[in-house]
Amino acid sequence: MTSISNPSLVLPERTQRANIWRLSVAQALAGANSVVVYATGSIVGSMLAPTAMLATLPISIFVVGMAACTLPVGAFARRYGRRAAFLLGTGAGVLTGLLAMIAVIMQGFWLFCLATFFGGVYAAVVLSFRFAAADGVEPKRKARALSLVMAGGVAAGVVGPQLVSWTMDLWPPYMFAATYLAQAVVAAASAFILLGVQLPAPTPAEMAGGRPLSVIALQPRFISAVIAGAVSYMLMNFLMTAAPLAMHMCGHSQESANLGLQWHVIAMYAPSFFTGSLISRFGAGRIAAVGLGLIGLSAAVGLGGIEIMHFWWSLILLGVGWNFGFLGASALVLECHRPEEKTRVQSFNDFIVFGLMAVGSFLSGGLLSAYGWDTVLWVSFVPLVLSVVALGLATRKKTSALAK
Repeated sequence: MTSISNPSLVLPERTQRANIWRLSVAQALAGANSVVVYATGSIVGSMLAPTAMLATLPISIFVVGMAACTLPVGAFARRYGRRAAFLLGTGAGVLTGLLAMIAVIMQGFWLFCLATFFGGVYAAVVLSFRFAAADGVEPKRKARALSLVMAGGVAAGVVGPQLVSWTMDLWPPYMFAATYLAQAVVAAASAFILLGVQLPAPTPAEMAGGRPLSVIALQPRFISAVIAGAVSYMLMNFLMTAAPLAMHMCGHSQESANLGLQWHVIAMYAPSFFTGSLISRFGAGRIAAVGLGLIGLSAAVGLGGIEIMHFWWSLILLGVGWNFGFLGASALVLECHRPEEKTRVQSFNDFIVFGLMAVGSFLSGGLLSAYGWDTVLWVSFVPLVLSVVALGLATRKKTSALAK
């Protein structure tokens, strides 16, 4: 890989296109890995866990892995470059599949939880692809570059659930063992794709980190961006963690749950082909607010009944809402830091986002087991309202500042 020494340098257009293509493909492959965990985690958890209350713990541990690794990986990327961090993440992805396969064969619940922890590490590294796509791109095109890389997840929405359906019974009597082996192979393939990514190398200024993090974090715009991103991701994970098990509890088949997750993941990433253009035209804050509204509509549809179509439409709306909410919030984060501060600020943002996701994920399983699917849906409205209020206050402050 050829290193570029200036992080604020605009890369040649050919290099930008190549980076976006490679990051998009890697996003698709890695997204398939995450879909496998979400599609099977609570089911395998219910088979291996010592109590039903712990059925969704493996997915919650997945989110803990995402939160735990963001700051260390951000520091690693600041020191050695983003590509080195990407390869570290794909290594964790391979380990995820291998450990999960062994856990299923040995009937080891806690080993399975360890596997999903490494899966979370991989997922967190993959989500930094969106920020990497904006490196070396002129400011007015950053939101579009960010969203195009996220569009790679459309393929994940097809590949992930089908990977589960094709492989879950290939190794009897160990259901999903072959799935996890295939997951490890997919992660290894992603590493080869990422070897050709060319990104600006860290400079002494970037290693120093720029302004104190407290100064950046106290900006109203940054606070609203973090809240919007955290709530969008937390609620997406909160509802998606519980949905497959809720469908199972309502008598729907595993194939129906897989198909619902497939359309959910497609809905998460397909809008990315035009989300960047919408952000450029209407502003990141407005698009994030629309996303939060769609997540609320998703919960409302879920409350309408327990037929398969209620679950499917709820998951589809949840996916589109996450896309607008999360990408809008991510674009807001790009407006809050200088080039030399990027990896530190971005990893801090993701740490908060994934930390709150972990809280939501842990609550989801317990609420579903104790109170049912409807309670999970009703609870989701509380953080939605708080996030919309935060965005509104930040927008009002910005408008007042411009008026002066």
